[in-house]
Amino acid sequence: MTTTRTDRSARATDRALSGSAADWGLLLIRLTFGLLMAGHGAQKLFGILGGDGLTATGKAFESLGYRPGKVFATIAGLSELVGGLGLAVGLLTPLAAAALIGVMINAMALVTGSGGLWASDGGVEYNVCIAVVALGIAAIGPGRLALDRFFPWGRGGWWPAVVALGLGGIGAAVTLNI
Repeated sequence: MTTTRTDRSARATDRALSGSAADWGLLLIRLTFGLLMAGHGAQKLFGILGGDGLTATGKAFESLGYRPGKVFATIAGLSELVGGLGLAVGLLTPLAAAALIGVMINAMALVTGSGGLWASDGGVEYNVCIAVVALGIAAIGPGRLALDRFFPWGRGGWWPAVVALGLGGIGAAVTLNI
């Protein structure tokens, strides 16, 4: 029995769409991490999922020195919501990662930095983990089971990682200096 070019092409397409174990593993990480981060942003913005909502979060941000607190709470909440959703579906992955990295740098600088390393002491552990996972996904790429699979940054690499870390750092620096 001979196989035609169409048959081989169809099998190759099926393999590409089904993905490897690494692609499915990345999807699992992206969905879990991204949706949890999106939920964290929704807590800030909408007061759902046990969150305090924008007014209370804005007051908390003001107590940290962010003025006007509600504006900065909105920026943080949108960064977590949109960044989390972007990572979950693998869309504009370097920018989604940058949004989360920027928020975590701010959290480390003004909230958890004085607590040392461990979260049990109020330290940076949790924030570092979030920033590193986001950066790692940008560096590795979101995998073939992502909307970014059609774009050059969808394969990961040094440039998507540099963009994620650079834009996250710049965003955090601007926010910390306003």
